[in-house]
Amino acid sequence: MNQHPWEVISELLQREDLPALDRYLQNLPSSETVRAVFRLTPNEQEKLLTLLPPESAADLIDEVPDVQAAELLDNLRPEEAASIVNEMDSDEAADVLAEMDREDVEEILNLMDADEAAEARQLIDFDPETAGGLMMKEYLSYPETQTVGDAVADIAVRGEDYPIYYLQHIFVVGPLGRLLGVAGLTDIAGAKPESRLGDLATPVDPVNATAGLDQLEDFFETRDTPIAPVVDDAGRLLGAIRRRAVFDAITERADESYLKSQGIVGGDEFRSMPLYVRSGRRLSWLTVKIFLNLASASVIALYEGTLAAAFTLAVFLPIVSDMSGCSGYQAVAVSMRELALDIIKPSDVARVCLKELVLGLVTGVVLGLLLACVAWLWKGNPWLGLVVGTALAANTLVAVVVGGALPLVLKRMRVDPALAAGPVLTTITDTGGFFLVLSLATLVLPHLAP
Repeated sequence: MNQHPWEVISELLQREDLPALDRYLQNLPSSETVRAVFRLTPNEQEKLLTLLPPESAADLIDEVPDVQAAELLDNLRPEEAASIVNEMDSDEAADVLAEMDREDVEEILNLMDADEAAEARQLIDFDPETAGGLMMKEYLSYPETQTVGDAVADIAVRGEDYPIYYLQHIFVVGPLGRLLGVAGLTDIAGAKPESRLGDLATPVDPVNATAGLDQLEDFFETRDTPIAPVVDDAGRLLGAIRRRAVFDAITERADESYLKSQGIVGGDEFRSMPLYVRSGRRLSWLTVKIFLNLASASVIALYEGTLAAAFTLAVFLPIVSDMSGCSGYQAVAVSMRELALDIIKPSDVARVCLKELVLGLVTGVVLGLLLACVAWLWKGNPWLGLVVGTALAANTLVAVVVGGALPLVLKRMRVDPALAAGPVLTTITDTGGFFLVLSLATLVLPHLAP
């Protein structure tokens, strides 16, 4: 019977067979490695990281999501964690350290190599969703006065520390470290040893350290390059940023927004986390949701008599609230996207409402007429069609306008739209839909009652 990877790792840990353990992990696919680490006990995880050589432990940490990696390092002694972080790429190390308490981070940094610690501190100080927060310090740069011969000799010594595509982008800097351009390996190989790198450098488009994810996405989508230089406002070279790092961060941001929209508060959640953490994150949203749902249910209670007299209305209540809710969520999505791209700002709420008002009228009328016809043909009662169709049209109009404006209003209030927009919009569309259907039905109740 074949053993699961975590069972094999557990046995090797018990025997403390380091060569076999290291070899097994190197041959294990990355997806299986992450799954296996999650299935180990906390004690086994700690033993795994301390038993492996720091280089192998760093490779293992690289495979694990940042939040989980931070927890793994947090369970180690500071000197053990420092030896592992020393071996990580600077951008990966900064991402993991950023998830830890600042006091723990400082303790680890103080035990690291001085140069590695200085680089990590610089990266941690940047917003993690900017070029400065995503850049790495592993790159090759030389002053413009450096000769080709000297550069080649240096690359021969340092080149093995860098993947081949890093070597294809050798940055050339001028006075005060300002970026002048890039020199490729082919240019250097064909030049005379006494040639200056400044004469070989060709212009290259840099990104500013403060550039956000959406700017970085646009940058790499319009350029066929795996790596780009990162500069400050004065044009000084600070680091290099990988295309892969940008698109990984975009994916992570989308995942986090989705989790928030589904009520997972506080960031990533993994089933390996403590019960109190997971339950706290979920309950903090669900308890609020109870009271929001009570507001919607109270409308039905107020019109209990109308609902009892025309029970057919109960079939259409969820249709009206759900359809208008879908229209509202479309408006929310567009506003959040435009906010992310800086196309709109919270001060543009009036303009957004006006744009959505026109669209809400069109979609509301079309959807209302469709539902009215369905209700009329199904029950043969035009008054029923009039009630549910009008309610859907009006509620759709409200949902679209509110959905478009809500992210801007929440942004101005410094509330995360990804977290709060969904519950608030759902409450409005449910309450509004129930109220419109039941109040309109009350007005024409004699025509609806059987």
